[in-house]
Amino acid sequence: MEEGLGQNSVPPQGPIDKSRILDVKPLRSLIPIFSMASQASPSAQYPSGFSPFFPFGAPQQTPTGGTTGGAATPTPIRAYRSPLGAGDTGSTMEGFTDQDTYGKKKRGSPQPRRAAKSSVDKPKKSQEPPVDLGDLVGISPAQRDDGSREVVNLVLMSFDALRRRLCQLEEAKELSSGSIKRADLKACNTLMTRGIRTNMRKRIGSVPGVEIGDIFFFRMELCIAGLHAPSMGGIDAMHIRGEFEEETLAVSIVSSGEYDDDAEDSDVIIYTGQGGNFFKKDKHTIDQKLHRGNLALDRSSRQHNEVRVIRGMRDGANPNSKIYVYDGLYKIQDSWIEKAKGGGGVFKYKLIRTPGQPSAFSVWKSVQKWKSGSSERTGFILADISAGAESIPVSLVNEVDNVKMPTQFNYFHSLRHPKSFSLMKPSHGCACTKACVPGDLNCSCIRRNEGDFPYTGSGILVGRKQLVHECGPTCQCFPNCKNRVSQTGLKHHMEVFKTKNRGWGLRSLDPIRAGTFICEYAGEVVDRAKVSQLVREGDEYIFDTTRIYGQFKWNYEPSAKNFGNVARFMNHSCSPTVFWQPVVYEENNQSYLHVAFFALRHIPPMTELTYDYGFARSDHAEGSSAAKGRKKCLCGSSKCRGSFG
Repeated sequence: MEEGLGQNSVPPQGPIDKSRILDVKPLRSLIPIFSMASQASPSAQYPSGFSPFFPFGAPQQTPTGGTTGGAATPTPIRAYRSPLGAGDTGSTMEGFTDQDTYGKKKRGSPQPRRAAKSSVDKPKKSQEPPVDLGDLVGISPAQRDDGSREVVNLVLMSFDALRRRLCQLEEAKELSSGSIKRADLKACNTLMTRGIRTNMRKRIGSVPGVEIGDIFFFRMELCIAGLHAPSMGGIDAMHIRGEFEEETLAVSIVSSGEYDDDAEDSDVIIYTGQGGNFFKKDKHTIDQKLHRGNLALDRSSRQHNEVRVIRGMRDGANPNSKIYVYDGLYKIQDSWIEKAKGGGGVFKYKLIRTPGQPSAFSVWKSVQKWKSGSSERTGFILADISAGAESIPVSLVNEVDNVKMPTQFNYFHSLRHPKSFSLMKPSHGCACTKACVPGDLNCSCIRRNEGDFPYTGSGILVGRKQLVHECGPTCQCFPNCKNRVSQTGLKHHMEVFKTKNRGWGLRSLDPIRAGTFICEYAGEVVDRAKVSQLVREGDEYIFDTTRIYGQFKWNYEPSAKNFGNVARFMNHSCSPTVFWQPVVYEENNQSYLHVAFFALRHIPPMTELTYDYGFARSDHAEGSSAAKGRKKCLCGSSKCRGSFG
């Protein structure tokens, strides 16, 4: 955790009994604190864009400087309810025409559509939801040309928000006609036609706001972030005015692996050119030609300009999909022609990674070896800190100092002695015979979620809500119902690791998609009367929902000291990667409130998982940035508030 938790700074003497981590007497408690007020003041403000709701009844305020000046207020994502015509389901993308971009032709690529006959009898269907997305995130013309980290995040979050909503509508069959088989294409087309994109100005080298190691789950994300323009092609290029004539240089490539592009060395790529009648069984039956993308790569090999490289990695959670990793800048060192199995000649380009860049692809390769057990880890201490409590082991690693274990505690994967809340009238749960079906308003749990199924079919949270109502033990639906996401335990390989200056932290060995459930905040629940005493005793493991939290929108909706799980190791950050969401489900005619953590955005492997701890209302009222009990923040974010707690 953050500063103030450095109890383990002195390495213990002698050999370490690793079992002590898991078999110890309780010391203190991990405490999610819930306000017990029966109702809130009508004039109260509430955390992070939420409207008033019990039990979060205490007044909330947005911290000073917590909002972006001049930014437009996001439109609720529920506005995307207009019927989408079947004519909108194709994979052709408006706004992608670019004579300076070249790509490899893939099998199954859609053919150009024939112009439909006009008819006065059939009204034209709406092409886009009736929402001005330009006002949604306030992208200015200058930001469309040249982005920043904040703008790139806004654009990508807007894309995924709309994509998730479209998936939700399709799965609930709320579309009056047709379907959206590729919600990513529809979402990207909508944003691009509305000007919600960035880094449109082409350039050689780095793209503002995109960092090495960033991950993307859809090719469309590469397009709207300005990292790689072609929606399908593997080579992106631009015209450059030379000394005597204009020439075309390659600016980025996507190494998808379909052409055996990856070499053994993580800093080297052997990239195959485009064209040559690529077939699955009979590869490259004719010679590739030195034109378009191949010509751009050939000229770049002579000019030695930097080329952005995006690597396509197999998605472990979905073998039929890929995750795209931005691996930084490369230069073409060599090129040649070789014969393919089908008899045709193909161009080969050897790219070498520019030295001194942060690691990206090499991290993925190392993680794969660690998970397979084929490579030893530096600083490895324990294979599973949960001692089997989690279905996936949680490793313990310290590459910083000689400390061998965190503060002793008993691993507990859920709330211990949870408190029940009268949030609704008691019931016996839903009566669904198998699994709850999106759009089925006969399901009482779906009705409690305002008629929307809160998760997509792949288990991704669609949007932040006041409360997410999940099916509970009293529901008749199957245990594998998609409306039990937060009750299924860890789904990613987690690792507790020692940070350089903030105690122990938590990260994942796996990539995590935005909206994915990470873990529940586990521990003991106590009432407000005991909080002051625990704070005086120095208990740092208190989850207080009545604190003030930095305002943010996600999808345009608004203590664990001796009992806890991996959540107790998540540090604070003013620019977090994770957010908390109240989740409730019924058991024995009582409603139990839980705090679940979800990914705020796509999180690459080995990236620390952090959330905003907020700070006490009393401190905010005093107007002091260094109020009593606040701790110095060491998150290092450009938006750091300086303190928290």
